[in-house]
Amino acid sequence: MDSMDREILAELQRDGRLTVTELAARVRLSVSPCHRRLRELERSGAIRGYRAVVDPAALGLNFEALVFVSMRQEDRDTVAEFERAIGEVEHVLEAQRLFGDPDYLLRIATGDLAAFQRLYDERLATLPGVGRLTSTLVMKHVVEDRPLPATRT
Repeated sequence: MDSMDREILAELQRDGRLTVTELAARVRLSVSPCHRRLRELERSGAIRGYRAVVDPAALGLNFEALVFVSMRQEDRDTVAEFERAIGEVEHVLEAQRLFGDPDYLLRIATGDLAAFQRLYDERLATLPGVGRLTSTLVMKHVVEDRPLPATRT
């Protein structure tokens, strides 16, 4: 990946709805080479997809929590089953496996505290291998949906 590819990625992160013509103009490249580079970035997986960023409040998801999961069992089958099961919980916006303790960090969005409590008790606490759940509530987003840096450090 060269500096032109990084510039293309930076522009698309700012505005994923750009046409190839608009993108080419912004990166100072003619349309055909820009289109070839764009297709290669998509083919290689550098661009994983395109989507709209939706305000959770527009869907009535006004409550957000971070849940830390410590596993009681960490054998390969239990971990795989936990990860498969957590992938099916639609209110889990992000799930990250961590080194150390806790084992996972989940970002959850629900309509309110009561909905979160039901999800916590009925779904999260019953997931395979879960030993302990600890949660904290999100007060405010300070940095959100930031594009990836275009330069390496």
